[in-house]
Amino acid sequence: MQEYDHEFAEFIYYTPGFLDKEAQLWPVRAGRSVGKPHYRVGPKRIECYSLHFVLEGKLCLEYADKRVELQKDDLFCLFPGRTYHYYALPAEPPPRMNWLALDGSRVGPLLELIGVTPERPYGQRLISPRARETLGRTIEALAGVERWNPAISLELQGRICRLLAELIPDTAPVGAAEPSAWIRECMDFMDLHATEGITVQQVAAFAGVHRSYFSNVFTSQIGLPPQKYLQNIRMEKAKRLLTETDASVTEIALSLGYPNLYTFTRAFKIYYKVPPLAMRTAKNG
Repeated sequence: MQEYDHEFAEFIYYTPGFLDKEAQLWPVRAGRSVGKPHYRVGPKRIECYSLHFVLEGKLCLEYADKRVELQKDDLFCLFPGRTYHYYALPAEPPPRMNWLALDGSRVGPLLELIGVTPERPYGQRLISPRARETLGRTIEALAGVERWNPAISLELQGRICRLLAELIPDTAPVGAAEPSAWIRECMDFMDLHATEGITVQQVAAFAGVHRSYFSNVFTSQIGLPPQKYLQNIRMEKAKRLLTETDASVTEIALSLGYPNLYTFTRAFKIYYKVPPLAMRTAKNG
């Protein structure tokens, strides 16, 4: 760490590539700091989202004519374009923090899942031992980047998403009124390619996140698992093809991405409680 006026700090910088931009989530910089007794920052504004994790000590955060005292295992976020001021509390040991600055259109909705918003830019007792470990490994990974490449981009996206997932409290609300922008894009991708036999893993890869994280967020916002959503698309199209066209059942099965007639017929019967031909016969009177 280098010595500065009010702290000892290490700064780590990252230049995003095209995969980072396509995933709409990327790191900008990160670091570690140990405040001096007169530790004080701001007032300041930044152009990205800067998450600060309090690992030791206490500090006061001031924002929008409000103030909150934060301590070990709390975190706060500096949101783009807003003014903040934070400083060590008197008679308290100077704070020790790690921080991670992020950018991209997905960052805001993910922070909202954690409960951190511009109106309440902090979370208390959110840093579990597992989250602390993931944070440390994420910063170490960033510190080890010498030159951008696709593998590093995907690794960092995975680490960041895992960290954010571990910060989401168990009491987080289920089912947002509107899905996040990136979830809507995943739904568009699923609507377009469901009949090609795509898997949940492929959708998660499209989003640039781990499958389990994608499934959890999708289910919480949409109200059903992504596998069920894909099944609904296929079954609705199967019903329409059966009742509105003269395509054979085998042709329909293969057109919807099923490997064979048996797999499709079994799935159809479980979903609609009748075999495909029975539905066609009933429709035709």
